[in-house]
Amino acid sequence: MSLINTLSSIVNESKEAVHAIKSGSYIEAEQIGQGQNILLQGDNLPFMQYLLEQRDLQGKIKLIYIDPPFFSKTNYGSEIKLRSDKIKNIPVIKQKAYHDIWNDGMEEYLRTLFIRLLLMKELLTEDGCLWVHLDWHSVHYVKVLLDEIFGEKNFINEIIWNYKSGGVSKNHFARKHDTILFYAKTAKYYFKAQKEMSYNRNYKPYRFKGVAEYKDDLGWYTMVNMKDVWQINMVGRTSAERTGYATQKPEKLIERILESCTREGELCADFFGGSGTLAAAADRMGRRWISCDIGELASINTHKRLISETRNGYIYYAESVHAENKGSLSVKAGLEQLSVSDKKKLTITLTEYKPDSWNTIPVEEKYLPVIKKIIKEDSLQLVDYWSVDFDYDGERFKPKVFFCKGKDGITQFCEWMAQKFEKIGIRCIDIFGNNTFHVIDLRRDKKNGV
Repeated sequence: MSLINTLSSIVNESKEAVHAIKSGSYIEAEQIGQGQNILLQGDNLPFMQYLLEQRDLQGKIKLIYIDPPFFSKTNYGSEIKLRSDKIKNIPVIKQKAYHDIWNDGMEEYLRTLFIRLLLMKELLTEDGCLWVHLDWHSVHYVKVLLDEIFGEKNFINEIIWNYKSGGVSKNHFARKHDTILFYAKTAKYYFKAQKEMSYNRNYKPYRFKGVAEYKDDLGWYTMVNMKDVWQINMVGRTSAERTGYATQKPEKLIERILESCTREGELCADFFGGSGTLAAAADRMGRRWISCDIGELASINTHKRLISETRNGYIYYAESVHAENKGSLSVKAGLEQLSVSDKKKLTITLTEYKPDSWNTIPVEEKYLPVIKKIIKEDSLQLVDYWSVDFDYDGERFKPKVFFCKGKDGITQFCEWMAQKFEKIGIRCIDIFGNNTFHVIDLRRDKKNGV
């Protein structure tokens, strides 16, 4: 089938299929602070339908930025580096993050993306806009589909993001840029031009009447409206914002997009959330946000990142399949009446963690013997994150303390003081993104040594 016929088929079939999409249902995993921002682990297609039908967000989102798979035909992963006092020389374990491989080729990829773009247009405000981040593999095909959805007249810019990273080839020029397609929903879109420095020819003053000129160590320059080629560095290996996610984008890139097309307090979204860069940048800039990713690794990386950075709080939702317990956590608890207070001190110590199934461990088979040894001799090294709600009501989990794995491992002990303890909720996520929930009922559970 020719490309023209294929694209025509995608357009016609997707417009029919969008009416059959079922709205998703989600479990509230954690309430962080009092904010109503949303972080979801799940498929973005039923989630967007859920936002339209059950959250009444049709025409409510000011900006949508997406960084979908690039059709690179590559398996992306991350490196897991574990340290243990009990096990010597643990090798670096390569974990599978997500697959950018499409069995039915470009046609399957475009169908998957097109139907989602249709829903995104429904979610946008009348003065809203969409930014689609791609590279040379598929951007030319996707632009044709975006012209169909938004109309050619609503195409605003092709942004070239130029960066320094990666290797070079002897067979072609080094590929050192991505393309971001900027579309408006209507001609009424909001846009605030950004300014950048433009050095004068030979760095000398022009002295044009009415033109403000400035000087720095290089020479004279003026401030002009920003051009459509952006030079922004990749996230460096030693950068404080680096999460370890394979395709993480720099916050400076997302900040520029948000500054251009949103105001403080407005709602933005990323339905291929990855490492959570849009959520982190939007939260810091006072924008409301929604972030969604189907990947377990992406979701826990975002959750860990936002816990330490969020100012406005959020609710962490999960599809039921992601909220199911996929491991078991053993905990020792102790309760002590303080002698100089009417309060009691609760101590919680993690003692053991085990995944429920080898199917929940997304690593190559050659690494499984290492994982088995860790489970047997130092299983808590597999814990990536845990949090505790000391007043768990059995429905909404509102943790008071959070512990994320760092370079020195994971904290295994915590204590809390209160006048009364009844039910304690503990949520644990392992290094593969698997969820485990553990409840201690101090009114009935006598096995915890309380």
